[in-house]
Amino acid sequence: MHLTLNDAKTAARTLRRSLAAIEVSISHSRALEIVSQQLGYADWNIASARLSAVRPGTGAPVPVLRIHDEALAREFYLDYLGFTVEWEHRFEPGMPLYLRVRRDETAFDLSEHHGDGTPGTVVWVPVADAAAFLAEISIRTHPRLNPDIDRDTPGGPTIEITDPFGNVLRLCETNE
Repeated sequence: MHLTLNDAKTAARTLRRSLAAIEVSISHSRALEIVSQQLGYADWNIASARLSAVRPGTGAPVPVLRIHDEALAREFYLDYLGFTVEWEHRFEPGMPLYLRVRRDETAFDLSEHHGDGTPGTVVWVPVADAAAFLAEISIRTHPRLNPDIDRDTPGGPTIEITDPFGNVLRLCETNE
């Protein structure tokens, strides 16, 4: 989720209200400066310029990955990779599952519906630290997987993992 200029302004108003409740008064411009620093910007002018560039109404794409077995999908994505269920849907009991899973900023839709996604899809996923991610998932062993880091890839160190349905996740630590 990306913050917008309006989100930052709302945070500044909330900060002022919270401080006023304990009888501390600051100006709106001071609240904006504090919020900009909390967001990692040097000052409000920089925050305002950068946050204005965020265009509301669009978001990150969510790949739809075809699955064929709910239990295998939950074991792999939830138990092994550490995703959580954001929501799930069936038109009625016994019908195919459509499930959104999320871990940090990464979301996947997993679908048992015929025609959704193509088995064998490759998804490139940025990670902050490939070695730390590998260490975390290595604690939770998977019977069919033993991933490793390829440090000699053009995009940066990469962990390639194939899910039980043939979909390939390339978790890449970018060199930026």
